[in-house]
Amino acid sequence: MTETEFLVQADAVLRHVQEAADNWFEKLDVDVDVNREGYVVTLIFNAKSHVVVNAQTPLQEMWLAAPSGAFHYRFVDGQWVNTRENAPTLNEQISIVCSVLAGQTLSL
Repeated sequence: MTETEFLVQADAVLRHVQEAADNWFEKLDVDVDVNREGYVVTLIFNAKSHVVVNAQTPLQEMWLAAPSGAFHYRFVDGQWVNTRENAPTLNEQISIVCSVLAGQTLSL
């Protein structure tokens, strides 16, 4: 994939995360603040726990950092898959870590 194609995919992921967090706040009364700067989205739960999703353009990866750990993902066959193990996709892992921090089931 070209750098431009990667950035289009990365932007779509980050917009989706931002829109989901806004929806959780507005419709589910989840205490989450969302901030986007460039290719980085930061979610702050309960004014203390951070989840960061960002694009690593040189590696063509999406990275997820949460209190439970750090995860790296590559775009393979139409989805973002973990680079280190057979693990949840990026959307699934974001849902998992955000659900834990919010204390309720959230899906991306």
